[in-house]
Amino acid sequence: MVALIAGFFSGLSLIVAIGAQNAFVIRQGLLRSHVALVVTVCSLADAFLIILGIGGLGKIIQSQPQALEFIRWFGVAYLIWFGVKSVRAALSPQSLDVQGENEKSAWKVLLTVLTFTFLNPHVYLDTVILLGSIANQFSDHRWFFALGASLASVVWFTSIGYGARAASHLMSRPIFWKILDSVIAAIMFTIALTLALYKFT
Repeated sequence: MVALIAGFFSGLSLIVAIGAQNAFVIRQGLLRSHVALVVTVCSLADAFLIILGIGGLGKIIQSQPQALEFIRWFGVAYLIWFGVKSVRAALSPQSLDVQGENEKSAWKVLLTVLTFTFLNPHVYLDTVILLGSIANQFSDHRWFFALGASLASVVWFTSIGYGARAASHLMSRPIFWKILDSVIAAIMFTIALTLALYKFT
């Protein structure tokens, strides 16, 4: 139980910040678009990375810094592209067509959420290396730590995805979406700049 609880709160502490992935989950929730898919993919991806980190992937990544550099610049380019897209949406004179958003292909949504998850070098530093290192201090109980951290991801993504979905009917005014897209653009550009300047060690 100690390892499970430690894993839960360690995992939760690393994902509560509103990063690119969380911003996307919230937006999909507000649009009521493929919420179950996005929440499930984010939760499973986190669990997958946590398990890999505990299984030794963290040590491999630490020994191959060029891999993080490769991921870094793909991530920067994608975040800038998504940020520009959000700016264009915020400046558009047209109001959000919610029905049109709901008709967006599930495959396109899936690709976007996978990109935000796996092209973010911080996910490898935090989820794989950091959580993997902490978990292995619990020795034989490290998989209970993994379970706790994975449960934290499920709780968090379910909360923000379906919480936003429940509140979506209160946020139908066009000005709300312009503000939201502006905030998301600022988040994307900030993370892109952080990734570009970050000194990975």
